Amino acid sequence: MSGYAVRPVGRVASPLTDPDLAPKQGDEGAPEAWLVFDEAYAPALRDLRPGADVLVLTWLDQARRDVLVVHPRGDRSRPETGVFSTRSPHRPNPIGLHRVRVREVDGLRVRVADLEALDGTPVLDVKPVLDGER
Repeated sequence: MSGYAVRPVGRVASPLTDPDLAPKQGDEGAPEAWLVFDEAYAPALRDLRPGADVLVLTWLDQARRDVLVVHPRGDRSRPETGVFSTRSPHRPNPIGLHRVRVREVDGLRVRVADLEALDGTPVLDVKPVLDGER
């Protein structure tokens, strides 16, 4: 297998710093956060607009990569499940997928709602939600 190079395009700026206190999903009380992009990616931001729903892909840099089975949502009363059937951050390639709503675009910063990622989390990419449009 050949190697792959993934380079962050920015970072998350969020009040969330403790993984144990962060919501499991963005719609479970996640605070607004900023996506702060490197200057080289400014042209890629030009058409983002407030109100748009986007998918943010992150590298969950605090996650473990050796976990293959988990108790869903950390609930030990639930049976162990393979990570590919869960939203666990702990997985072989800890890529986060977050559906968020753009609240504001300010230069290299994009304020979003419903992002449960921790402060400093690397941002890999942003893609529009299509919801049936092509």
